[in-house]
Amino acid sequence: MTVSRGVQARFRCSFGAFRLDVDLDLPGSGVTALFGHSGCGKTTLLRCIAGLQPADGALTVNGETWQDGSRSLPVHQRSLAYVFQETSLFPHLSVRRNLNYGFRRIPEARRQVGFDQAVSWLGLDHLLDRMPERLSGGERQRVAIARALLTSPDLLLMDEPLSALDARSKQDIMPYLETLRDSLAIPILYVSHSTAEVARLADHIVMMDNGQVVAEGPLQQTLARTDQPFGLEEDAGVIMDAVIGQRDEQWHLCRADFDGGHLWLRDDDTLDTGQRIRVQVLARDISIALSQLTEQSTQNLVPATIDEIAADLSPGTSMVRLMAGNTPFLARLTSRSVHTLSLQPGQRVWMQVKSVAIVD
Repeated sequence: MTVSRGVQARFRCSFGAFRLDVDLDLPGSGVTALFGHSGCGKTTLLRCIAGLQPADGALTVNGETWQDGSRSLPVHQRSLAYVFQETSLFPHLSVRRNLNYGFRRIPEARRQVGFDQAVSWLGLDHLLDRMPERLSGGERQRVAIARALLTSPDLLLMDEPLSALDARSKQDIMPYLETLRDSLAIPILYVSHSTAEVARLADHIVMMDNGQVVAEGPLQQTLARTDQPFGLEEDAGVIMDAVIGQRDEQWHLCRADFDGGHLWLRDDDTLDTGQRIRVQVLARDISIALSQLTEQSTQNLVPATIDEIAADLSPGTSMVRLMAGNTPFLARLTSRSVHTLSLQPGQRVWMQVKSVAIVD
């Protein structure tokens, strides 16, 4: 019998004026971001999944039923790990002993993550003999994540794990989270209201507002929707996978190749030819021309086809979805420009891309 992979979650609950009403079918691996403004229900949904918040509904994780109409497993019987904003390390135990606290309680036959493996993934080799008081905020969070992994969970829940860190600490910890995303064979549900974190880490995204799901799906396709139900405003844009195809040392540029063309961006000494990267292109950084205009400062010119045109959130602006090969882009234009250029779906145009940012 084939075991159904993924997380199926259906919950209904209310307290005060707030009501949570969700029905989700999520991937069985990779990072799913629960994204939205504060108070939209992200943490409440995570607590329902953990069994910390009573709710009507059902929950199945990779074929195992944790909750249905007749029963609901208590927290300690759900094979999950929960990483909170605060690390809650045992202050009287060294890093090594903090990690061993949960690891030793897992029978050897059930261990999916080895001690050395977790230490390597989170870069903790040189910290094992330190006490928590001698760790930075980012180091403490890495220890907390490793401790959670060493319980060999079938589901990892992360509730804004970077919110208490400063900008430098967030940048330092990101590569370790990317390693987990690429290495773990279990689903990770990651709560965040940071578009930068979501852009860099997520494979799948659930947009929430007022206790309900307003958009959900693979990251690239969902962010490329023209209706923008999640109100990203200035952060509206697309995330796409690319490969470094060439480096131009004279002009300190590198070429990111993607399905549908290529984009030149500022070079980075850490990038190698052939390396896979994730890049972000914001809708405000794309303009449209009806012909290839080469005598201009914008050097990224990509042929594309208009797929859809929709009214934007702001009066007087339109959101244009374009396809370059199989890769979607969004361009935010004034409605006057759309009218003046007589833009319409199916039309071949040139995208002028002013800025590209590497997020991975």
